Amino acid sequence: MDCLRLLENLDNIGYTGMCIGAENSILLRNSLLILQKENHFHKCYYWGRIDGVKNDYFIAYGHGKDCLNSQVYYYSFDRMNWLLMPKTNAYNRCLTPFATSQFQGIPGFISKVYNLISPFPPNKDFEKYLQGSVSKELKEEDRLAAIVEQINEDAMIIPRGGWQKTVNGDIIENANFQGLSLNESEQLNFYQHARLPQRKWKTNLLTRHDYNYSLDFLDTIDADIPKGCWCLQKELGGRLVILMNGFWPGAAFYHKINSSDYGFMYVGPGKKNLDLPFMI
Repeated sequence: MDCLRLLENLDNIGYTGMCIGAENSILLRNSLLILQKENHFHKCYYWGRIDGVKNDYFIAYGHGKDCLNSQVYYYSFDRMNWLLMPKTNAYNRCLTPFATSQFQGIPGFISKVYNLISPFPPNKDFEKYLQGSVSKELKEEDRLAAIVEQINEDAMIIPRGGWQKTVNGDIIENANFQGLSLNESEQLNFYQHARLPQRKWKTNLLTRHDYNYSLDFLDTIDADIPKGCWCLQKELGGRLVILMNGFWPGAAFYHKINSSDYGFMYVGPGKKNLDLPFMI
């Protein structure tokens, strides 16, 4: 969520079931503006909060001209001093799903991961990291980065047309985006994952009659598995759309119809709901 719009969108955020508060919004806006200026970001966003036992992690990120490939993430304990979040690697991605304990709120805390039995098809990289001792060590700071990446992969979304792809391959914010219409806002194929596409590019080409290469380069959420993992609801007499992700309780997206106001935020313990397929 754009740090400049935190105060403006307090009411919209409230409909997602989350509350920031006016005082905290002003504090976040000012600290993120400083972060933006110091790092020469094009924009800064408040991503959300991951709850811990001793401290909570407040997450933010900024980006340059390319709003997807140049993202840099930070975390904070007091919403004022921001620490650079480490980059994830294959080792951390493999171990994170097995770390089921609650976050402690201590970046240097080392947790031991046991019973490493892969639920996925055989993978050489995975087997390589599991060789050796019965348990593996995972630093909480690295686990935090991996969880944020997973939530972004599964739950961070934008409305169709919010981003556009230029001729040279850069992904930028669409200055001409005026929001989805009432009819479009009710269809899941008008919402896209805010990550690099994982499906073949021709998927949208074959399923959309209004295909536009500069707008439809991202994966749409209507093909997410299992069907029903997204919950869409409307507020303010249909003028506000709320989308909640079932795999990550606490991940929410809002969009004000016929306007450029939209945002994503996560507030929760950072645990994936693997029971979702049995709940639908």
